[in-house]
Amino acid sequence: MKYFPLFADLDKAHVLVAGGGEQATQKVRLLLKSSAQITVVSDSVTDELRELEDENAIWIVLRTFLARDLEGQRLVFAATGDRQLDATVSRAAKARGIPVNVVDAPALSTFIMPAIVDRAPVTVAIGTEGAAPVLAREIKTRLETWLPANFGVLAQRAQALRAVVAKGIPDARSRRRLWERLLQGPFRRAVLSGTATEADRIFASELQGAEAPPSGRVALIGCGPGDPDLLTLKALQRLQEADVLVVDRLVNPQILDYARRDAERILVGKTPGGPTTSQTEINRILVREAAAGKVVARLKGGDPFIFGRAAEEMVALQTAGIAVEVVPGVTAAHACAARIGLPVTLREHVRHFSVVTGATADGAPDLDWRALASPGTAFAVYMGVGNAPLLRGNLLAAGADPDTPVVIVENGTREAERAVATTLADLTDCVASRAIVGPAVIFVGLDWDAAGLCRPESVILHRRRPQSVHDRDGDTAIANTEAAL
Repeated sequence: MKYFPLFADLDKAHVLVAGGGEQATQKVRLLLKSSAQITVVSDSVTDELRELEDENAIWIVLRTFLARDLEGQRLVFAATGDRQLDATVSRAAKARGIPVNVVDAPALSTFIMPAIVDRAPVTVAIGTEGAAPVLAREIKTRLETWLPANFGVLAQRAQALRAVVAKGIPDARSRRRLWERLLQGPFRRAVLSGTATEADRIFASELQGAEAPPSGRVALIGCGPGDPDLLTLKALQRLQEADVLVVDRLVNPQILDYARRDAERILVGKTPGGPTTSQTEINRILVREAAAGKVVARLKGGDPFIFGRAAEEMVALQTAGIAVEVVPGVTAAHACAARIGLPVTLREHVRHFSVVTGATADGAPDLDWRALASPGTAFAVYMGVGNAPLLRGNLLAAGADPDTPVVIVENGTREAERAVATTLADLTDCVASRAIVGPAVIFVGLDWDAAGLCRPESVILHRRRPQSVHDRDGDTAIANTEAAL
């Protein structure tokens, strides 16, 4: 270890920044997070620095750096943009034993700046000894997604209670166990959710030695169509908190890697035509696990409120008196359209876009076919592969143009993603000949031409071979038969 990590106390300490350009301004922005007294010395400064001086946030000395500027300084930053002048600042600071950082010059510095995750008073510093700052930024990004934005509030609350805890529990071991319960259990959740009264109740109960009754809860989490990078920050946080994962079949297994390794996993997949877990059983599992005081994450593909049956699960949980939260996810229609650059609305062309289901508990969807077939209407069909002939037949019978563009995205955002562009007339043939089995989203009424865009090379174009008159007549008969189903 070349650089030993330390945290410097800058409360009312004097800090000098030599330089007035953009790099110096960046250092000042960072220092302003502390309560240091900042002096900037430079021939010229940015407008931002001038505004900060007008606000009495910093003090500016408009001239070239002089060695006497170092008197009384606790830290020095050199960011003049002139390497010779930076070296002069470095030598002067070292001669006085003052820690100095020269921007992008570790050889001239006695300390370097880490990547920082700020959840004051919780601060995480990441360094690579100057070898690979990009890796430090990657770690910082991962930590930023893991730590809630208000995480520092928890540390502030703990700091305020330290004296009370020390007085109430003299034994160090018992005190440590109390802090573990407070900062990893219901007290933590109450503080982070802003329920101060509940946090006070839990704290008083723990301090008196009484075990607070287990407080289970459920988060209904939208995991998007598959790509883990599309998870929201809140979804990642709830995954890390969960004791139990109740997982749908369509959730990408890679997403489970973001949860705690010791979290229990309960698979409740629903396979079309195969083994399935009933919604009633899923509701029972959620209530059972949360009633036992566990934090439950219910993982769903896409968004919980878009054909995710979240409402039924919420009713069951609320009836049982269990707290439930919905964490929205990127719905499959938007994600799949974005992957292939397919606009779902378009001025003057597509002013109405809807999302419909292609299957119900009874099998055949009861949709307003005439409205869906009207010009200027576009929609996405979920769970429609199995009923593709029915969709095609009913739309044609309702007056839809056979040449209406159709785009099918199978396994959207996943490694096995496949997209096919066809027409409404060729929909059934496309699904059959291309062996599309899903999960897939079928877009009807959308294409790239109207937007002046080119179809991506990754999107396969499917058209049936030219038909004889006899074949076309037979195809019409099939369409009429399908419409009658």
